[in-house]
Amino acid sequence: MPPEDAPAKPKPPSHTGHRQRLRLRFMKAGDGALADYEMLELVLFRAIPRVDVKPLAKELLERFGDYAGVISAPPARLREVQGLGEAAVIEFKIVEASAQRLAQNSVIDRVALSSWSALMAYCKSKMARLEHEEFRILFLDRKNRLIADEAQSKGTVDHVPVYVREVVKRALELNASAVILVHNHPSGDPTPSRADIEMTRLIADSAKPLGITVHDHVIIGRELDASFRALGLL
Repeated sequence: MPPEDAPAKPKPPSHTGHRQRLRLRFMKAGDGALADYEMLELVLFRAIPRVDVKPLAKELLERFGDYAGVISAPPARLREVQGLGEAAVIEFKIVEASAQRLAQNSVIDRVALSSWSALMAYCKSKMARLEHEEFRILFLDRKNRLIADEAQSKGTVDHVPVYVREVVKRALELNASAVILVHNHPSGDPTPSRADIEMTRLIADSAKPLGITVHDHVIIGRELDASFRALGLL
Protein backbone atom coordinates (compact mmCIF):
# COMPACT_ATOMS: atom_id res chain seq x y z
CA MET A 1 0.00 0.00 0.00
CA PRO A 2 1.23 3.55 -0.69
CA PRO A 3 2.34 5.58 2.36
CA GLU A 4 -0.41 7.58 4.01
CA ASP A 5 1.20 10.89 3.09
CA ALA A 6 1.49 10.04 -0.64
CA PRO A 7 -0.27 12.60 -2.86
CA ALA A 8 -3.66 11.54 -4.16
CA LYS A 9 -3.80 10.62 -7.84
CA PRO A 10 -5.44 13.51 -9.71
CA LYS A 11 -8.89 12.81 -11.10
CA PRO A 12 -9.54 13.43 -14.78
CA PRO A 13 -11.50 16.63 -15.51
CA SER A 14 -15.26 16.11 -15.37
CA HIS A 15 -15.69 17.25 -18.98
CA THR A 16 -13.59 14.30 -20.22
CA GLY A 17 -16.34 11.80 -19.43
CA HIS A 18 -18.95 14.20 -20.77
CA ARG A 19 -17.25 14.33 -24.16
CA GLN A 20 -17.20 10.56 -24.48
CA ARG A 21 -20.83 10.20 -23.35
CA LEU A 22 -21.97 12.87 -25.81
CA ARG A 23 -20.13 11.25 -28.70
CA LEU A 24 -21.61 7.84 -27.86
CA ARG A 25 -25.12 9.31 -27.61
CA PHE A 26 -24.69 10.92 -31.01
CA MET A 27 -23.48 7.69 -32.62
CA LYS A 28 -26.27 5.66 -31.01
CA ALA A 29 -29.26 7.97 -31.46
CA GLY A 30 -28.18 10.50 -34.10
CA ASP A 31 -28.37 14.27 -34.11
CA GLY A 32 -32.10 14.23 -33.31
CA ALA A 33 -31.28 13.22 -29.75
CA LEU A 34 -29.01 16.24 -29.21
CA ALA A 35 -29.84 19.86 -28.53
CA ASP A 36 -28.26 22.59 -30.64
CA TYR A 37 -25.69 23.41 -27.98
CA GLU A 38 -24.66 19.75 -27.80
CA MET A 39 -24.13 19.59 -31.56
CA LEU A 40 -21.96 22.68 -31.27
CA GLU A 41 -20.02 21.02 -28.48
CA LEU A 42 -19.21 18.10 -30.78
CA VAL A 43 -17.73 20.50 -33.32
CA LEU A 44 -15.85 22.45 -30.66
CA PHE A 45 -14.33 19.29 -29.15
CA ARG A 46 -11.98 19.00 -32.13
CA ALA A 47 -10.80 22.60 -31.96
CA ILE A 48 -10.67 23.16 -28.19
CA PRO A 49 -9.26 20.17 -26.30
CA ARG A 50 -9.29 19.72 -22.52
CA VAL A 51 -11.77 22.51 -21.85
CA ASP A 52 -15.47 22.45 -20.96
CA VAL A 53 -16.99 24.04 -24.09
CA LYS A 54 -20.66 23.88 -23.04
CA PRO A 55 -20.74 27.53 -21.80
CA LEU A 56 -19.14 28.67 -25.05
CA ALA A 57 -21.64 26.68 -27.14
CA LYS A 58 -24.55 28.28 -25.27
CA GLU A 59 -23.04 31.75 -25.66
CA LEU A 60 -22.74 31.21 -29.41
CA LEU A 61 -26.41 30.21 -29.63
CA GLU A 62 -27.44 33.27 -27.65
CA ARG A 63 -25.52 35.49 -30.05
CA PHE A 64 -26.37 33.84 -33.40
CA GLY A 65 -29.78 32.30 -32.71
CA ASP A 66 -29.50 28.63 -33.63
CA TYR A 67 -27.08 25.93 -34.80
CA ALA A 68 -27.29 26.98 -38.45
CA GLY A 69 -26.80 30.61 -37.48
CA VAL A 70 -23.58 29.78 -35.64
CA ILE A 71 -22.16 27.53 -38.35
CA SER A 72 -22.91 30.01 -41.13
CA ALA A 73 -21.90 33.17 -39.26
CA PRO A 74 -19.18 35.22 -40.99
CA PRO A 75 -15.69 34.42 -39.68
CA ALA A 76 -15.17 38.04 -38.62
CA ARG A 77 -18.19 37.91 -36.33
CA LEU A 78 -17.22 34.52 -34.93
CA ARG A 79 -13.78 35.89 -34.03
CA GLU A 80 -15.48 38.52 -31.85
CA VAL A 81 -16.60 35.80 -29.42
CA GLN A 82 -14.19 35.52 -26.52
CA GLY A 83 -12.71 32.04 -26.20
CA LEU A 84 -13.38 31.09 -29.82
CA GLY A 85 -10.03 30.72 -31.54
CA GLU A 86 -9.13 30.43 -35.19
CA ALA A 87 -9.16 26.62 -35.04
CA ALA A 88 -12.83 26.65 -34.00
CA VAL A 89 -13.74 29.18 -36.72
CA ILE A 90 -12.12 26.89 -39.28
CA GLU A 91 -14.04 23.87 -37.94
CA PHE A 92 -17.34 25.74 -38.32
CA LYS A 93 -16.50 26.74 -41.88
CA ILE A 94 -15.57 23.13 -42.72
CA VAL A 95 -18.94 21.95 -41.40
CA GLU A 96 -20.74 24.65 -43.41
CA ALA A 97 -18.87 23.82 -46.61
CA SER A 98 -19.50 20.09 -46.12
CA ALA A 99 -23.24 20.67 -45.74
CA GLN A 100 -23.30 22.78 -48.90
CA ARG A 101 -21.29 20.19 -50.83
CA LEU A 102 -23.71 17.44 -49.81
CA ALA A 103 -26.67 19.59 -50.82
CA GLN A 104 -25.05 20.40 -54.17
CA ASN A 105 -24.32 16.74 -54.88
CA SER A 106 -28.00 15.95 -54.34
CA VAL A 107 -29.06 18.25 -57.19
CA ILE A 108 -26.21 18.36 -59.72
CA ASP A 109 -27.02 16.41 -62.90
CA ARG A 110 -30.62 16.03 -61.69
CA VAL A 111 -33.66 17.35 -63.53
CA ALA A 112 -34.10 20.68 -61.76
CA LEU A 113 -37.83 21.10 -62.21
CA SER A 114 -38.63 17.65 -60.78
CA SER A 115 -36.30 18.02 -57.79
CA TRP A 116 -37.34 21.56 -56.93
CA SER A 117 -37.47 21.16 -53.15
CA ALA A 118 -33.92 19.77 -53.06
CA LEU A 119 -32.77 22.58 -55.34
CA MET A 120 -34.30 25.23 -53.08
CA ALA A 121 -32.83 23.55 -50.00
CA TYR A 122 -29.42 23.78 -51.65
CA CYS A 123 -29.91 27.46 -52.53
CA LYS A 124 -31.02 28.25 -48.98
CA SER A 125 -27.96 26.49 -47.57
CA LYS A 126 -25.76 28.70 -49.74
CA MET A 127 -27.54 32.03 -49.42
CA ALA A 128 -30.23 32.35 -46.74
CA ARG A 129 -27.89 33.56 -44.01
CA LEU A 130 -25.55 35.74 -46.04
CA GLU A 131 -25.21 39.30 -44.77
CA HIS A 132 -24.83 40.67 -48.30
CA GLU A 133 -26.84 40.13 -51.49
CA GLU A 134 -25.50 37.54 -53.92
CA PHE A 135 -26.71 36.75 -57.43
CA ARG A 136 -26.36 33.14 -58.59
CA ILE A 137 -27.24 31.41 -61.83
CA LEU A 138 -28.26 27.76 -62.16
CA PHE A 139 -27.51 26.55 -65.69
CA LEU A 140 -29.61 23.73 -67.20
CA ASP A 141 -29.13 21.57 -70.28
CA ARG A 142 -31.78 20.62 -72.85
CA LYS A 143 -33.23 18.01 -70.46
CA ASN A 144 -33.38 20.60 -67.66
CA ARG A 145 -30.59 18.88 -65.73
CA LEU A 146 -28.48 21.15 -63.57
CA ILE A 147 -25.04 21.36 -65.18
CA ALA A 148 -23.53 24.29 -63.28
CA ASP A 149 -24.18 26.67 -60.42
CA GLU A 150 -22.21 29.90 -60.27
CA ALA A 151 -22.23 33.11 -58.28
CA GLN A 152 -22.13 35.93 -60.79
CA SER A 153 -21.82 38.84 -58.41
CA LYS A 154 -21.86 39.93 -54.77
CA GLY A 155 -23.21 43.20 -53.47
CA THR A 156 -24.14 45.07 -50.33
CA VAL A 157 -26.80 44.44 -47.73
CA ASP A 158 -29.57 45.64 -50.08
CA HIS A 159 -28.17 45.67 -53.62
CA VAL A 160 -26.28 43.41 -55.98
CA PRO A 161 -25.10 44.42 -59.46
CA VAL A 162 -26.37 42.17 -62.25
CA TYR A 163 -24.84 42.28 -65.72
CA VAL A 164 -27.30 40.98 -68.30
CA ARG A 165 -24.65 40.55 -70.97
CA GLU A 166 -22.52 38.39 -68.65
CA VAL A 167 -25.50 36.18 -67.74
CA VAL A 168 -26.25 35.44 -71.39
CA LYS A 169 -22.58 35.11 -72.33
CA ARG A 170 -21.93 32.54 -69.61
CA ALA A 171 -25.02 30.53 -70.58
CA LEU A 172 -23.74 30.33 -74.15
CA GLU A 173 -20.27 29.29 -72.96
CA LEU A 174 -21.78 26.40 -70.99
CA ASN A 175 -24.14 25.48 -73.84
CA ALA A 176 -27.03 25.89 -71.42
CA SER A 177 -30.57 25.83 -72.76
CA ALA A 178 -32.15 27.38 -69.68
CA VAL A 179 -31.28 29.17 -66.47
CA ILE A 180 -32.77 29.73 -63.05
CA LEU A 181 -31.81 33.04 -61.47
CA VAL A 182 -31.40 33.16 -57.71
CA HIS A 183 -30.53 35.92 -55.30
CA ASN A 184 -31.06 36.56 -51.61
CA HIS A 185 -32.50 39.34 -49.48
CA PRO A 186 -30.50 39.65 -46.23
CA SER A 187 -33.45 41.52 -44.70
CA GLY A 188 -35.28 38.19 -44.67
CA ASP A 189 -38.20 39.50 -46.77
CA PRO A 190 -38.16 37.77 -50.19
CA THR A 191 -40.67 40.17 -51.78
CA PRO A 192 -39.36 41.19 -55.25
CA SER A 193 -38.50 44.86 -55.68
CA ARG A 194 -39.32 46.83 -58.83
CA ALA A 195 -35.63 46.67 -59.76
CA ASP A 196 -35.69 42.88 -59.35
CA ILE A 197 -38.68 42.60 -61.68
CA GLU A 198 -37.24 44.89 -64.35
CA MET A 199 -33.85 43.15 -64.28
CA THR A 200 -35.46 39.72 -64.62
CA ARG A 201 -37.53 40.76 -67.63
CA LEU A 202 -34.47 42.29 -69.27
CA ILE A 203 -32.51 39.05 -68.88
CA ALA A 204 -35.43 36.96 -70.15
CA ASP A 205 -35.92 39.24 -73.17
CA SER A 206 -32.19 39.17 -73.99
CA ALA A 207 -31.86 35.40 -73.61
CA LYS A 208 -34.95 34.33 -75.54
CA PRO A 209 -33.71 35.18 -79.08
CA LEU A 210 -30.63 33.03 -78.38
CA GLY A 211 -32.71 30.00 -77.43
CA ILE A 212 -32.12 30.34 -73.68
CA THR A 213 -35.13 30.13 -71.39
CA VAL A 214 -35.34 31.80 -67.99
CA HIS A 215 -37.36 29.22 -66.06
CA ASP A 216 -37.59 31.23 -62.87
CA HIS A 217 -36.06 33.83 -60.63
CA VAL A 218 -36.14 32.89 -56.96
CA ILE A 219 -35.47 35.29 -54.10
CA ILE A 220 -34.19 33.57 -50.97
CA GLY A 221 -35.16 34.98 -47.58
CA ARG A 222 -34.14 33.82 -44.13
CA GLU A 223 -37.21 31.59 -43.76
CA LEU A 224 -39.24 31.99 -46.97
CA ASP A 225 -38.52 32.31 -50.67
CA ALA A 226 -40.38 33.90 -53.58
CA SER A 227 -40.70 32.47 -57.09
CA PHE A 228 -41.28 34.93 -59.93
CA ARG A 229 -43.05 32.24 -61.94
CA ALA A 230 -45.37 31.36 -59.07
CA LEU A 231 -46.11 35.07 -58.56
CA GLY A 232 -46.94 35.52 -62.27
CA LEU A 233 -43.99 37.85 -62.81
CA LEU A 234 -42.28 35.68 -65.45
